[in-house]
Amino acid sequence: MIPLSYFLILSIILFVLGAIAFFVKRDLITQFMAIEIMFSAANLAILAFAKAATSLDGQIIVFFVITVAAAEAAVGLAIILLIFRQKKTIKSEDIKLMKG
Repeated sequence: MIPLSYFLILSIILFVLGAIAFFVKRDLITQFMAIEIMFSAANLAILAFAKAATSLDGQIIVFFVITVAAAEAAVGLAIILLIFRQKKTIKSEDIKLMKG
């Protein structure tokens, strides 16, 4: 049996790596992927706590979070695509004002 602390340490490492990638990289796609990694880290922590409590509630919550994250990914990629069509770049430094 793998201890709860291993899952939590992995979750913290993933979350910190996602946060670092979000602030270091200036590419919208990379920042978007970093946010998804942070969501996955939170899901892993929720699943670890649910397994420790021997409850299915955590798995149900994670299922809904993954569903919302999939919808968010579709909308986020569509927005990034529209920004690229208008500005011809996806660098966050070049996109300072979101004016039409």
